[in-house]
Amino acid sequence: MSTRIDCAGLQVDPEIHALLENDILPGTGLEASTFWKALADIVAQFGPRNRELLAIRDDMQSKISAWHKANPGADYNRADYDRAAYKAMLQDIGYLLPEPAPFQITTQNVDPEIAEIAGPQLVVPVMNARYALNAANARWGSLYDALYGTDVISEDNGADRAGGYNPVRGQRVIEWARQFLDTHFPLNQGNHKQAAHYTVVDGQLLVNQIDGSLSLLAAPDQFVGYTGEADDPASVLLKHNGLHAEIQIDRDHAVGSTDAAGVKDICLESALTTIQDCEDSVAAVDAEDKAVVYRNWLGLMRGDLNESFTKGGQTLTRKLNADREFTSPSGESLSLAGRSLMFVRNVGHLMTNPAILDSDGNEIFEGIMDALFTTACSLHDLRGANKGGNSRTGSMYIVKPKMHGPDEVSMTVDLFSAIEDAFGLPRNTIKVGIMDEERRTTVNLAECIRRASERVVFINTGFLDRTGDEIHTSMEAGPMVAKTAMKGELWINAYEDWNVDTGLNCGLRGKAQIGKGMWAMPDLMAAMIDTKLGHPKAGANCAWVPSPTAATLHATHYHDVSVSEIQATLEGTHRRSVDDILTIPLGDCSKLSAEEIQRELDNNVQGMLGYVVRWVDHGVGCSKVPDINNVGLMEDRATLRISSQHIANWLHHGVITKDQFEESMLRMAGVVDSQNEADPSYKPMINEGEPSGHAYTAAHDLVTHGTLEPSGYTEPGLHRSRRNIKKGDS
Repeated sequence: MSTRIDCAGLQVDPEIHALLENDILPGTGLEASTFWKALADIVAQFGPRNRELLAIRDDMQSKISAWHKANPGADYNRADYDRAAYKAMLQDIGYLLPEPAPFQITTQNVDPEIAEIAGPQLVVPVMNARYALNAANARWGSLYDALYGTDVISEDNGADRAGGYNPVRGQRVIEWARQFLDTHFPLNQGNHKQAAHYTVVDGQLLVNQIDGSLSLLAAPDQFVGYTGEADDPASVLLKHNGLHAEIQIDRDHAVGSTDAAGVKDICLESALTTIQDCEDSVAAVDAEDKAVVYRNWLGLMRGDLNESFTKGGQTLTRKLNADREFTSPSGESLSLAGRSLMFVRNVGHLMTNPAILDSDGNEIFEGIMDALFTTACSLHDLRGANKGGNSRTGSMYIVKPKMHGPDEVSMTVDLFSAIEDAFGLPRNTIKVGIMDEERRTTVNLAECIRRASERVVFINTGFLDRTGDEIHTSMEAGPMVAKTAMKGELWINAYEDWNVDTGLNCGLRGKAQIGKGMWAMPDLMAAMIDTKLGHPKAGANCAWVPSPTAATLHATHYHDVSVSEIQATLEGTHRRSVDDILTIPLGDCSKLSAEEIQRELDNNVQGMLGYVVRWVDHGVGCSKVPDINNVGLMEDRATLRISSQHIANWLHHGVITKDQFEESMLRMAGVVDSQNEADPSYKPMINEGEPSGHAYTAAHDLVTHGTLEPSGYTEPGLHRSRRNIKKGDS
């Protein structure tokens, strides 16, 4: 290891030191000495507070576990629990706090993509520059491409995707897209399917029909701009529910030449916001990794991130899209953002990182380090040469994950205040997104929001991490229902409604996002189209999608539904109670057949191994991993947490035996090896019938140590194993 550099008493890895002083700070107006002193002071101030909060987590968990051991459920029947006593215990230990008096958040200077417009949200590992750029550029997406390349358009009757362009399939795409226009941008007579020419006359959009008739938009104010010449525009810009759709026209284009109106594509405003992730979807375990994370975020904030790669034998360079320029109906210039508005998700309160050591030689908390470094990078957007390249309102947006209850939110708020003071930023410049993915945050959500009422811009539900915490918190209560049955449980449906109602009653409408979780099957877009409409219908003004293509398809749902209208009808409602949320999802596993139990175990083990082997051996924090049926699923640490905790719970309560678990591990490791056999860099987990390697051991330990891992988190074990791989240990 290179000799560390002393900075205000901190021992800093040379790579991180060089990145900060040579790349991050120039152009920000912040001196290196100011930064290092601020970091040292903040570490000294907040490090002990962070450790105390983690100790409180452990103490509460031990008390909850002790209560369950002393008050077991008869035959694991939820109705036999003394719910009043359980709730009283949670109140006595400070887990469940009183509801605050009614209040409204006062967050100011929030960009409209967050405060006012509903639309898809991408989450992407910022450690991968190409993915980060793809996500940032996913503000606009081709509807034709999204339809043609996915299963939304059926392949039956000659509409297959194989080979080159299939005109049969292409015609179905055009019909689908024209129906979209007719539904959301209807004409006063005729329809877009019969359009022969779009033209702009006296600031109005006129549509000549094939039969010679002339049509106008039924709502003329939906026409907001165009490119090219008014009498023969190259594109027509429409707006509905706050979202834009651009009809692109080119009669010389392969598709446009076959269209009566010359329409070559419909481009939809898609991923309004993107979370550039430093946490669940990355594998950053040391200074080398953190430098990549920070360098990519810096490039996004400076606006100069680019990535070259080879595709189809050609070297391509990807960079951030420019803004899009139009002419308004009145003839004035109109500029629209070409990029998604970006949040950055910092690491939570749990982990430390060896990139920087404190004055006692201990690793500092990674979440504290993230907050200072990502904010320093954002100074280029807040006041540097790229001012306003991301936020037009002068705000920075940090999503803070895995906070357990209001006191942990308060620490984050105070940390942000300390950074603002150190960096000379106005108070509440740094906004916070609260991930409602831990049980103690859910049951105290209103108080969590109140603690951040001047900064909060985002709350969301996250089924996977939230389920992992649900299982771990109630580990001693009894065996849980099968993971495949979890979505039907009372607590999770109550949690989804509770999150929306609480957010609206705290004044988030028009000021902040209320989000829903990820669609995890990127190849099954037809199912997403059928299912994910439920998110805007639930009153969520954003929901996570796994790809730019998915963002474009999901954007159509926000034309189908006016989220603001739904939120208005939900304000003041209280559809669920905290008692519903505290209903533990215990299952009578005696009613499951041996085959059902084995299938559940194998499914969890296979998914766990398939993800862990890529994380540990290759440093891939998020990827599409084939499940036991070879269906590609987006996996990250949240999916790993629920799988490992569920197996640990069933093992702990004897639903499965140790031998049964070991046998499934060996057999499923063989399945994962076979699924990866085409990858020349892959190292099999089974050699001569025996398990081997850090990845297998890491996955195994996540289960056998699952009752002991803090909150059931997978990070400590994964980080240890990945560091060993990087060190070259056998």
